[in-house]
Amino acid sequence: MNTPICDFVRTYSGRNPLRFHMPGHKGRPVDSAPDRMPIYASDITEVDGADVLYAARGCIRESEEHAGSLFGSARTLYSTEGSSLCIRAMLYLAAMDAKLQGRSPRIAAGRNAHRVFLETVALLDLDVEWLGSDGNLLRAEISTEELECLFADPLTAPTAVYITSPDYLGNRTDLRPIAALCRRYDALLLVDNAHGAYLKFLENSEHPLDRGADLCCDSAHKTLPVLTGGAYLHAARDCPVELLGMMERAMALFAGTSPSWLILQSMDACNALLDADYPARIRERAGELDGVKQKLLKQGWKLTGDEPLKLTLCPKSRGYTGTELAGILQEKGIICEFSDPDYVVLMVTPENTGEELECLLTALRDLPERVPIMIQAPVMGRTVPVLRPHEVLFRPFERVLAEESVGRILASPSVSCPPAVPIVRCGERIDEKALELFRYYGIDSCDVVKE
Repeated sequence: MNTPICDFVRTYSGRNPLRFHMPGHKGRPVDSAPDRMPIYASDITEVDGADVLYAARGCIRESEEHAGSLFGSARTLYSTEGSSLCIRAMLYLAAMDAKLQGRSPRIAAGRNAHRVFLETVALLDLDVEWLGSDGNLLRAEISTEELECLFADPLTAPTAVYITSPDYLGNRTDLRPIAALCRRYDALLLVDNAHGAYLKFLENSEHPLDRGADLCCDSAHKTLPVLTGGAYLHAARDCPVELLGMMERAMALFAGTSPSWLILQSMDACNALLDADYPARIRERAGELDGVKQKLLKQGWKLTGDEPLKLTLCPKSRGYTGTELAGILQEKGIICEFSDPDYVVLMVTPENTGEELECLLTALRDLPERVPIMIQAPVMGRTVPVLRPHEVLFRPFERVLAEESVGRILASPSVSCPPAVPIVRCGERIDEKALELFRYYGIDSCDVVKE
């Protein structure tokens, strides 16, 4: 497979042109750059012939079509601003789809949606029905029975369903029955697959596009060899045709106007890898990590999640908080993706070697087992909506200590525990349950509506 973006930039740089255009470094390393960083020569802007992201007709469009063929989409667009941009675009497209049907947009969403979802809902003034509110902050157990009840009631019937799968802990939702329900009730299925781009390349694809999603986003940089910020917005082959024609507009509406050509090149180069042996390497590493998980279970470690390339430890059963365990591993040179009082998350790709996995196993095996920690995260309550999020965004606000926030209305799009899952949402009243979670996750202040 050719790499048209990389080819263009290589040819352009090879001419050594006089660059009277952005970026300011003009393709030359600055004096203070370590090792006179050669990346500068490859960092260009949308010069004549280079194509324009979100109005792509040249090398970017060709590269996106390559990506679309690899993922089996009707259309794939690149983002150099991560899945956050793609989430905003998906919600805009869902709102437009409802309008085209003469319906008022209403999104049914898993309670563990990323804060970007909350921000966009507030900006677009969308109605949301929350799913899976079982008291667990980082997970959302979504049942088809719960969803069907929403569809059956004209007051709550969603025009789109939004699912986060995999979630940050590596739990996946069975999308097929949800997709079937969405088709029956003529609703779109949107999936935040930021952590699961690689799922397409397992022995049997487990990607949302192959599980019934109409639109989904993948963060290429999270699990594929792509620079930070690279992501995809995918539309399924049976996605409404009208939406395909709106995708670039949806992305451009929320995107910056100076996309990173370094990120674009890394995404383009990744296509060639995915068209070669990288899928086999993904499958090989997933098999090795499964072996690691089995050994850890035999050693008495408790794990959660079923994602093939993510290892999530529940270390309290061994007498360690997640934060403490992450610190111990860091002292051994092992840096985790995420930790909080309850969990340690490690993300694996083919770039992690078998030796590195063995080093991790050894570090965990050598830790002495201690008395289990019984303290668990407070159960999330049901906060009360008082004002529409869109209205709150444009009201004066003030920052107060968390301890003084009970009874006040949250003015931020959300107050999040790591990793950006909302404890309280914009326009909701902060209660004692929320305060318990603030304390648990170390949140000491928040923005509230001025009284």
